[in-house]
Amino acid sequence: MSAGINEVEEPNSKVLRLGADAPLQLESGAILAPLQIAYQTYGTLNAERSNAILICHALTGDQHVANVHPVTGKAGWWLSLVGPGKPIDTDRFFVICSNVIGGCMGSSGPASINPQTEEPHGTDFPVLTIGDMVRAQARLIDFLGIETLLAVVGGSMGGMQVLAWASMFPDRVFAAMPIASSAKHSAQNIAFHEVGRQAVMADPDWRRGRYVLEGTRPVKGLSVARMAAHITYLSEAALQRKFGRNFQDRDAPTFSFDADFQVESYLRYQGISFVERFDANSYLYLTRAMDYFDLAADNGGSLAAAFKGVKTRFCLVSFTSDWLFPTSDSRQIVHALNASGASVSFVEIESDKGHDAFLLEEPNLFATARGFLDSAARARGIKEAGR
Repeated sequence: MSAGINEVEEPNSKVLRLGADAPLQLESGAILAPLQIAYQTYGTLNAERSNAILICHALTGDQHVANVHPVTGKAGWWLSLVGPGKPIDTDRFFVICSNVIGGCMGSSGPASINPQTEEPHGTDFPVLTIGDMVRAQARLIDFLGIETLLAVVGGSMGGMQVLAWASMFPDRVFAAMPIASSAKHSAQNIAFHEVGRQAVMADPDWRRGRYVLEGTRPVKGLSVARMAAHITYLSEAALQRKFGRNFQDRDAPTFSFDADFQVESYLRYQGISFVERFDANSYLYLTRAMDYFDLAADNGGSLAAAFKGVKTRFCLVSFTSDWLFPTSDSRQIVHALNASGASVSFVEIESDKGHDAFLLEEPNLFATARGFLDSAARARGIKEAGR
């Protein structure tokens, strides 16, 4: 069992626990109860409770957005964007980030203990959707006593959650910022996810999802899944710039299947480090939730209908080299928002860093986020930090 799995029941973060008297109805028809949501907060909620920003994490993220991660010891995954004086300014805003249900850092998921069996759920845990994640987050926002969020912000799978929030709870979202995301998962992306899931399930140590009970871990399968996925997060230009065809600690090929090239060594490192902080079954569940996401299908086949009458102001961001969630996906959302009469702005940022650009040092992203959130804060009468 990895260190990450030890965070499941007693995470190193705040926890909301809801009992059997507060069940969560899932889109599959299943009922989830009891329910646990692990979360972090940064900054201070003002007296008017008007300065709260919810950050939604991507596929392999978690609630540790701006603090040292308790498992890896590394800095928060969005420390470039969140913190004192940063675009999401914790001196000014009350920032919330929760681990999605289905995750493995303290929120209810396949590694959680089933109270009926007193064993980990494994693949007996109900299959989830992005909408289910958002309904669980809404329970947390209720618990915190916040009626309307100043903003919901997230990239990739987090961006899907942002869009679902604006569609499902339009009166509770003043501003929405989906980054490098889409209103539906493409056939290509579903295909990539299926490769990853099959890699996990083909590992003999997966044991049909019962690996915790049987004392094994499908580390090889999960590592390969991570390696394959990580390629999709980068662009060809980024890979070429970082690695090219450079050899790893050698001057010539070994004529073997060792990691001759730097890019091979890099991917192996990504795979090995990932399995120490992530649960294999959670990977299956969260990728499947992304696959099912299709806002238009959920609204009679019309994406514009998903945002009908919405008063939320939107800012969408895409990156030129992102082939996983290309700019065309964001433009489709912008067109739907325009058709629904919503207030929307759109920025396509020139970058050769691929899909992962939203997690990296991108000054244009920082400037866009700061400007959009400052405008939303002024519109709600929120004072600048120090005033």
